[in-house]
Amino acid sequence: MVDRATRDESEAAVKGNNEISAAASGRRRISLSIGRRPGDLISLAIAAAVVTLCSLVARNPAINPVEVAIYQQLGKIPAESVWVWRVLAGVGSWIGIAAASALALYFKRIRLGVSLAAAGTLAWGSARILHWFTGFRPVPAELLSDPVIRLPGAAGFDFPSVPAAIAAAMATVAAPYLTVKVRNLAWAVAVLAAAADVYLGGHLPLGAFAGVFLGWGAGTIIHLVLGAPGRRTSAEAVHHALDVAGLNPVRVLPVEQGTRGPLQFTVDTSTGDRLRVQIVRRLHRRAGAWYRLRRLLASLDAEDDPPLSTTYHEAEHEAFVTLFADRAGVRTPPVVSVCETEHGSPLLVRREVEGRRLGSAEIGEPVLDGIWRQVAILSEARIAHHDLRPENFLVDTAGDVWLLDFTFGRVSAAPARCAQDLAEALVSLTALVGVERTVRSARRTLSPDRLEAALPYLQPLALPRRIRSQIDGRYVLTDLRETLAETIDRPIPTFRSPVRPRTIVGLLLFGAAVYVLLPQLSGIDEVVGSLRDAHWGWLLASVVTGLLAIVMSSVSFLGSSVTPLPFWRTTAVQLAAAFTGRTTPGGVGFFGINIAFMERLGIRRAHAVGVTLLNLAATGAVSALWCVIGVFALGGSGVVHGVSIPHGWPVLAGAGGALVIAGIVIGSPLGRRRLVRPTVAMARDLLPVLRDPIRALELFGGAGAYLLFSGLGLATSLAAFGVAVPVAAVLVVFVVAQSLGHLAPIPGGLGAVEGLMVAGLTAVGVPPATSVAAVLTSRLLTYWLPVLPGIATFRYLQHHGTI
Repeated sequence: MVDRATRDESEAAVKGNNEISAAASGRRRISLSIGRRPGDLISLAIAAAVVTLCSLVARNPAINPVEVAIYQQLGKIPAESVWVWRVLAGVGSWIGIAAASALALYFKRIRLGVSLAAAGTLAWGSARILHWFTGFRPVPAELLSDPVIRLPGAAGFDFPSVPAAIAAAMATVAAPYLTVKVRNLAWAVAVLAAAADVYLGGHLPLGAFAGVFLGWGAGTIIHLVLGAPGRRTSAEAVHHALDVAGLNPVRVLPVEQGTRGPLQFTVDTSTGDRLRVQIVRRLHRRAGAWYRLRRLLASLDAEDDPPLSTTYHEAEHEAFVTLFADRAGVRTPPVVSVCETEHGSPLLVRREVEGRRLGSAEIGEPVLDGIWRQVAILSEARIAHHDLRPENFLVDTAGDVWLLDFTFGRVSAAPARCAQDLAEALVSLTALVGVERTVRSARRTLSPDRLEAALPYLQPLALPRRIRSQIDGRYVLTDLRETLAETIDRPIPTFRSPVRPRTIVGLLLFGAAVYVLLPQLSGIDEVVGSLRDAHWGWLLASVVTGLLAIVMSSVSFLGSSVTPLPFWRTTAVQLAAAFTGRTTPGGVGFFGINIAFMERLGIRRAHAVGVTLLNLAATGAVSALWCVIGVFALGGSGVVHGVSIPHGWPVLAGAGGALVIAGIVIGSPLGRRRLVRPTVAMARDLLPVLRDPIRALELFGGAGAYLLFSGLGLATSLAAFGVAVPVAAVLVVFVVAQSLGHLAPIPGGLGAVEGLMVAGLTAVGVPPATSVAAVLTSRLLTYWLPVLPGIATFRYLQHHGTI
């Protein structure tokens, strides 16, 4: 599936070194697929960062109340189960290390036995060194008064948890040797060992948490030093696997290299056949969950991909879909076999087809027509490819087009899946030949009805990153969508709600958990008593402030657009956005409904996206300014109590490291593309606004008023419970919690915002029970209650064609 010249160069480069004959294979010891993975360096960096942060927190003598509450809850487990917890804790001891290593040696897994012993020893030594740095953590007074809970000695709690580190290190090392189910079981035992150490009084939860990450890092170091199975696949291993499968290989040549070794091989057999062997190293479908989430946020119905448990299952699945495609008339290289290397990756074996990938071939009109014919055959057979990038099209020596790589394919696909294939092909060809040629060639082969089905998927959130990243340019995808709609004389699809019933159910369940568990931290009886005595007039004022905040957001939105927008309709759209935005992670529904609204007004999608992003940037800038000024003002006023900020050289070193990493990221090609260029484009859009005083007042004044009225909702809720707190302090607490809490990938920042608000109010002197009651009430009345009229408004606007 590569050109003949490339194959000849590969043969010349490896001749005499990588040629494996059938006679030689019997005399050679088959080398296992042991190697190292560059991704382990990233895992090691993450583990080191988490352990470092936990160590800095552990040096602070103040113990987080959340840690104390978790410790108390675990301590209430019946004492009859103590022997189970002691056995689990024993897994993370020298006895556990010896038992695991001996078991591996008994099954003649010598490398695994040595790795287990090395990882356990390294985890133990690292934990002892880290304890020397952090010292013991004091026992909180709340725990000393509880006679039921087990406590450590007079010195205090150790840090980090040695049993957790040892168990996690051995689970990390053993993972490549185990099946998925056994691997999950090993990690479950490691987590339970950490919990057992907390239950038995050895460590606080932070120590157990840090111990798990320390063990993960120790196991990763062993992988980097000693290697692990499945990290590379040698020519000898491929030859042996094909020989066992009965394919009688004579010569095995690597033709495509990756960072972890060869990715593909060409094989000559004793019968004269030329085969192409693909190494399947990882489960590509693990990215499917994030992709389904993106499709959900794009207001499209998402279907679950077929569950695949192992890489061998994935290879079999691709062979299965390929056979169906071949039977349906799709031109694709026939599958010969699926087999597996010893301790290594599965192999997908196909017949070799001479030719060039689409990206390197000359793309004439016959080639474009051939591509669309293959896509049409797929659609008619109800087979979804789901990865129609140029590298998965092959143009053979006769000029015919072949389809490759059905890793993400699906048989009996729904029409929506087939429509997305059309969208992916449109985007991929646009990246190669431009919008006009792509649309013209598609129209020559496919009917307008079939192309219309692809229009909803020509948006960033509806496309996988591997497809979306092919396009250079801010508005190319928008131009493709509009050109296609104009060519086939079809309207751009209306906006659909990104919220599904299962999303609402999940949000309600999660919200119920937050509203039930959060009061537990401060005493549910006191919280209920505060709610019973609340002043209803102030609660009504909280509802009003929530609605006024929506009006102010529409004023800010008016200032974002050069094109005048109707005030009342804009306000109605912002009310509907309370439904679509607050029930989706990151408020993605807010973007969708506002862009659809402006498109209905005749504004180009590119400009509508710019207006929405400008409004978001202005609100973010006002929030950041408010946070900085407010935090320093509160610090100087003496209102904040009981807040201790870590200091010393570890903090300075951590801050310096963070700045260095930020500089490297910003200076990298990815940082320039994802951070620098969008920031510069946003600044260019902002300059005309700053030159117009009225628009600037609407934009920034509306954003400030939105935050002001939203924060007043929290202040009025506090007043309802009879708490006198400076309004300025409440506003600062609200804006900081609102800004940081919404960074969490949870609809409305549910849980994160509430927790930050409670912590902030407690810091300014509000009793914990009252803080919890006021925060939960404020969020319910000012943030979640407007969702109900937002639903009705959304349906009204949808019915009248406004969105």
